[in-house]
Amino acid sequence: MTTILNVDQAKGLVAEALVASNTSLPNAASVAGALVKAELWGQVGHGLRRTVAYAAQAKAGKVHGQAVPRAEQPRPGLLLVDAAHGFAYPALDLVVDRLPAIATSQGIAMAGIRRSHHCGVTGLVVDAFARKGLVAMMFANAPAAMAPWGGNRALFGTNPVAFATPVDNAEPLVIDLSLSKVARGKIMAANQKGESIPEGWALDVDGQPTTDAKAGLEGFMVPAGDAKGVALALMVEMLCAGITGANYSYEATSFFDAVGDPPGVGQSIIAIDPSAFGPHIGERMTALVTAMAETEGARVPGVRRHSLAKEIEGKGITVDDALLADIQAISA
Repeated sequence: MTTILNVDQAKGLVAEALVASNTSLPNAASVAGALVKAELWGQVGHGLRRTVAYAAQAKAGKVHGQAVPRAEQPRPGLLLVDAAHGFAYPALDLVVDRLPAIATSQGIAMAGIRRSHHCGVTGLVVDAFARKGLVAMMFANAPAAMAPWGGNRALFGTNPVAFATPVDNAEPLVIDLSLSKVARGKIMAANQKGESIPEGWALDVDGQPTTDAKAGLEGFMVPAGDAKGVALALMVEMLCAGITGANYSYEATSFFDAVGDPPGVGQSIIAIDPSAFGPHIGERMTALVTAMAETEGARVPGVRRHSLAKEIEGKGITVDDALLADIQAISA
């Protein structure tokens, strides 16, 4: 059985559970907004299903629900943010608020976040920059789930990469990729529902292909593009943890349980003002997207997400009754 919630009801549900779990109201509102946006984009693995784990971690102190992120600007084009072992979303909100002005002034700017937590759908962050007229890239690491190609030790996270650019008279172009074959959140969602996963998504602890979601979570993710995906995951580690001082994936604790120290992972965002290269750049970016859209059988990345978001916002968010009960029980 399922229940339909409107956006405000869904946000209230999440925020109430987090506030009851030693999280400040501003932080709870930030997290709730991010999880609901993930639902609207159809990314349910990063949506309301994260609430129970988030609340348990806040209650246990694995994530500091009362944390206030702090930013410093050590160089003109650089923003360094300490998430203070709190939720990633308030730190990301701070970056979305402050980095655009720096990028517009300098032409390009970068933010690095350390002592952070699960950051959800990276595409939502770069989309926010594109709506401010900026080109943006984001990199994030996550607890170790992928082994080096040919290895048998989980060393890298699924480490998403995202890119967005404004497009004239259209929604932004948004590319959001996990460097595993699929996002780990999809396997988490399948495990919570008691469903199997397609072969080729994950390997068990012995390195064998599995369709068991629980075995996949305990084992290894299959990298996108085999050795190429692992090489990109290494690049992301350097960009969002190596240079920020955040934990590497193999040093981070799980996002899924309340055991151990805070994960302490990192995120990096690069924002570029395309107008710094000349007044024609916007037209050139739009021209390529238009050519792709006009190609028979082709699909421009992000288009389905934007239309889906409008559809779900209108119809409401469908929530499993069992999940709804679990979330409501937190604040009961």
